[in-house]
Amino acid sequence: MSAVMLALAIAAGTGLTVTALAAIVRIVRGPTILDRMVASDVLLTTLMLAVGIDMVVRGHTDTIPLMTVIAATATFATIVVARFVKRRAEQPKIQNRGTGAGHV
Repeated sequence: MSAVMLALAIAAGTGLTVTALAAIVRIVRGPTILDRMVASDVLLTTLMLAVGIDMVVRGHTDTIPLMTVIAATATFATIVVARFVKRRAEQPKIQNRGTGAGHV
């Protein structure tokens, strides 16, 4: 591996690490489910890029099925969360008037 290739791989790895850490922070801090979903998409995309960089550096294509599974998982999860948020938005909101025993 040439020095230029090594420098590019280190730079890409550093960038992907920073991106993954930022996505994990957003997943933990939220504040909404949509923020967490976008962050998980970013995390899965970062993982796909890391696998792609590994394929370039090592010169193989053995992990293409893994990249396909990661992409399918991200797509399926986004669709599931979007449907959940849509259903939750369509439900009538319950207003707490402050009377009664409260919620259990």
